[in-house]
Amino acid sequence: MSKQEKETNKGDLIDVKSLIGDADGAGYSLDDIMAEYGHPSPPPEEKRLPAGEERFNTIEWAKISKGRTRPAASKPPCSGGQVVAFPGSQPVLPKEPDPPSEPEEPAEELESEMPEPAPVIPFPKEENVLSSFFKDLSRKADDYADHMFEEDEALDKQEVRRLEQLIPGTDLEELDDAPPSRQWRRPRRQEPPPPDVAPGELARRLGRGLKWMRTRTLLLLLLTALSLLQTLLPIAGVVLSSPLDQPAVQCCLSTALMGTGILLSVDVLFVGLYRACRLKFGMDTLAALACLFTLADGIALLLSSQPPARLPYTLVCLSGLFCLLHGTYHKRCALRLSCRTAAAASSPYRVTLDPAKWSERGTYTKWSGTPEGFGSQLQTDDGAQRIFRRICPLLFLGDITFALLVSVGSDQPERLVWALSALFAATASFGGALVYSRPLHKAARRLAASGAALAGWPGMAASRKGDCVIITDGDLFPPGYVELNGIKVLSDFSAERVVAYTATLIRDSGSGLTKLFHDQLRSMGGLMRRADNLQCHEGGGLSANIRGDQVLVGSAAFMKLMEVQLPQGLNVKNAVFCAIDRELAGIFALSYTLPDTVFPALEALMLEKVEPVLATRDFNLIPAMLQQRFKLAVSKMAFPPVERRRQLSDEEQDHSDTITALLCREGLLPFAESITAAKRLRWATRLGTSLCCAGSVLGMLLSAYLTSVGAYTSLSPLNLLIYMLTWLAPVWFLSGWVHRF
Repeated sequence: MSKQEKETNKGDLIDVKSLIGDADGAGYSLDDIMAEYGHPSPPPEEKRLPAGEERFNTIEWAKISKGRTRPAASKPPCSGGQVVAFPGSQPVLPKEPDPPSEPEEPAEELESEMPEPAPVIPFPKEENVLSSFFKDLSRKADDYADHMFEEDEALDKQEVRRLEQLIPGTDLEELDDAPPSRQWRRPRRQEPPPPDVAPGELARRLGRGLKWMRTRTLLLLLLTALSLLQTLLPIAGVVLSSPLDQPAVQCCLSTALMGTGILLSVDVLFVGLYRACRLKFGMDTLAALACLFTLADGIALLLSSQPPARLPYTLVCLSGLFCLLHGTYHKRCALRLSCRTAAAASSPYRVTLDPAKWSERGTYTKWSGTPEGFGSQLQTDDGAQRIFRRICPLLFLGDITFALLVSVGSDQPERLVWALSALFAATASFGGALVYSRPLHKAARRLAASGAALAGWPGMAASRKGDCVIITDGDLFPPGYVELNGIKVLSDFSAERVVAYTATLIRDSGSGLTKLFHDQLRSMGGLMRRADNLQCHEGGGLSANIRGDQVLVGSAAFMKLMEVQLPQGLNVKNAVFCAIDRELAGIFALSYTLPDTVFPALEALMLEKVEPVLATRDFNLIPAMLQQRFKLAVSKMAFPPVERRRQLSDEEQDHSDTITALLCREGLLPFAESITAAKRLRWATRLGTSLCCAGSVLGMLLSAYLTSVGAYTSLSPLNLLIYMLTWLAPVWFLSGWVHRF
């Protein structure tokens, strides 16, 4: 058989020996030998095989993979080039395969029979949760360590230290990003406010009949003393002459004193009864009912067929009337004094508590305005009356119920009037009219001396949320406390030009030095300029363009920050520097004098836990200067960034409609005293009212028990008076504490 016939009969068999090559290593080139010993030559350009040869190699390897021909070696055939054996092994080189006679038909047949390779899916490894957590944590720590020094390496350390030395540190706000909590409490129904009256007119109304009220208060004190003497004489063993020793005469005198006391205080009793008709009960309502039932009890004792064996509760009721009239007098005096203080200025400063002004906290602000709304707030019910309007109706129902139970319910109806008199006399607290009026009068007298006036209870009630106070340049250094010591003009600039440029930038920035530089410019006959692109810098200075000149105005640190050359040996503690086109043009030496009232004002604010926020626009007023020069406790104050300071001290910002106080004088003292007095007065009123309510409830229960057993000796007028004075004592001393700050 010839060679051609043998190749035809073999069909699709593959000459494996031709694929693997001869084992004798024939066909090595110089490049292959050099590559084997570590000196590779540049790779030759790849030559693409002809289409027939490339397809043939693909078909041959496909046949081997399907098992039709077993390869002689485990390596796949190479499509071309030489194969260099690894050192130490026998090289196997493939031979150049002969082209097939009919490659098209077997190729199509084998391609159709080739299976698609299955995707390889790695088997998941089980990993502990704790191990995974520590691996993630370690990876994050490595990433952070790789990048933590990038910013530090990018900055110049000397430049950073220079900026830290020249730029003062500021405080950032603590913003609450949490969503607002849902309030389940129903909002209170707001009552219509009283009509607004001008402070001057309201002061005239309150002053009418004030002296006569004071006289009536003294007469009530005299009647109370006579009733006390009538009660103490029998206890002391003093024998009265006839007919004063008769029980009927004593009862008649006691009833007459009670009637006289009612006539002297008929106006306040009428107000109490009028409140009851409007379903707004108060302690004055209970006091009026106690007086009426006591008068009825005295008349019933006189009309009785038997001689009276006891005295009515005239002593207790007269003492209550004295406290009621005395408290009303205190309140009218306080309101009148506040109105007169508020009317002293046509454009007073309004102190308001703005919600979420700084660090999401209520902040007190002072701004120039009008006294509008002051008279309306002053006429509203105070905090004690608002609490009594909820407690006194319950006390009224309790007195009526217990009186019916101990009399009609016990088949003793003759005790009804006595039980009503005893219950209402023990329930009408003496401190009800004094808990707010007496401390208000004392606080109003102190605030009037400093030029401040509280604006009624609405402003005091909101003081619970007041945690911060905005302090501006004028609060620390009012006009007259900053003086200009000297001016030095440098280079070839004119003095009028330098002063005008400096005054213009200070005026546009709203600094507290505006009046000082404006007066200096007027004395020189100069005029203000028009500045463009005004900017306030954190380093303590201003920059703007005036007629094509770049003007810088600021402190010495700001000039160093802007790389403006300063004179050698300059020793000026507080000064204003002006530079035109990066050249120093003028130096203005200033003298700051801190008022003596600033220290007690700040101390009073900090004792009430009110944080001062320095919203100053004068670039010299920074915490370092205030601490080194004036020894202020700046560590307890907040110093916002420059843009935030401008927002907090902006005169056009929105404010609350509720007024806390009106101020008629400059400085921090009236501002701080009004805030302190409002917070203290609110706290004292709430605490004193709680004590009054507790004493009334306990007195009602004790009186109900003693009247049910008929223990008149234990429930005598003197014993009941001692009980009422015991609950009055803490309220009295508490009201004398409010103005002592």
